[in-house]
Amino acid sequence: MHRAGAIGADEVDQITNSLMPTAGTCGVMGTASTMALMTEALGMMLPGGAAIPAVLADRLRHAEATGGRAVVMATEDLTPDRIMTAKAFANALRVLLAIGGSTNGLIHITAVAGRLGIAVDLAAFDRMGAKTPVLVDLKPSGKHYMEDLHKAGGLAPVLRELRKKKMLNLGCLTVTGRTLGEDIDALPPPWPQDVVRPAGRPLTREGGMAVLRGNLAPSTAIIKQSAASPKLMKHTGRAVVFDGLEDLARRIDSPDLDVRPGDVLVLKNAGPIGAPGMPEAGYIPLPKKLAAKGVKDMVRISDARMSGTAFGTIVLHVSPEAAVGGPLALVEATPPRRRRARLPQPLSRPHHPGRPGLRFRFPEKEKGHGEDALA
Repeated sequence: MHRAGAIGADEVDQITNSLMPTAGTCGVMGTASTMALMTEALGMMLPGGAAIPAVLADRLRHAEATGGRAVVMATEDLTPDRIMTAKAFANALRVLLAIGGSTNGLIHITAVAGRLGIAVDLAAFDRMGAKTPVLVDLKPSGKHYMEDLHKAGGLAPVLRELRKKKMLNLGCLTVTGRTLGEDIDALPPPWPQDVVRPAGRPLTREGGMAVLRGNLAPSTAIIKQSAASPKLMKHTGRAVVFDGLEDLARRIDSPDLDVRPGDVLVLKNAGPIGAPGMPEAGYIPLPKKLAAKGVKDMVRISDARMSGTAFGTIVLHVSPEAAVGGPLALVEATPPRRRRARLPQPLSRPHHPGRPGLRFRFPEKEKGHGEDALA
């Protein structure tokens, strides 16, 4: 609304102060909250700690209990490698999908697993996502906030629903010295709440993320489908291309930018090597002149990442990235009649007809192999 000119800087500051009224992480399902919930599911946090607001006495009590338990663990020889197994990482990834978590969670948990020599299989993660519903009705995918999730019981109701669906590895050890299944049994009894949905009435039928492949992303790309516009999940439009962060900053709000509401915004050279460092630039701002007309979302594609607080129909982590010669580097701004980008369905997976693929129609003829099916 600020970019559209509907509200001024003073009102933006007022809204910001209301959203972040005190210490702690983002009040929505950002990356920090995502990682906290995944860490608890991984077994590396005492039960009930992931969603406690920073200012509550419960946070201090949980921290004290954590310190005490760490001392005892040292005497029990309960080391992290006994807890963080491949099955435990599968539990964390399952929770990532069920909470509509940040796409950064996938990057971070992959790095943690990698330090233990465990590789995250993106094809398996996507298959998991096809069966895992989003249960947490929390922004940016839903309507509630993190403090509401804490009042609803934190991760506990999520774990209970996933256990009902037999979607967890319950035999994994946790920092308590018990198994995850035993930890769930020891949780306080549930109470009425409307933040965590029952598995039979989820926020969305499939998980928060989907893994894409196509002739733009022959390795993979990621979309946070729980925060995307359903009407844009199958889309054809002209490509409006930005060659990097400087080009984006220079032209995105230019009144001379040739862009229409149905176009696809493409950002190149914003990945780990190209940027460098893979900044949170994937949340490409809507062109100011379109925002002023009331446009709320557009398909956006890049080799960057984005904040967990962001929403929209945004394809991220395109791999190989443009800077190392990935097909994304070949996308260029061409005359309007020849510039078309497509986000087709299905992903050559008849049992999931609504899941997106990622393809680009190059000028004059299709280049690449149209690899829009996952192995």
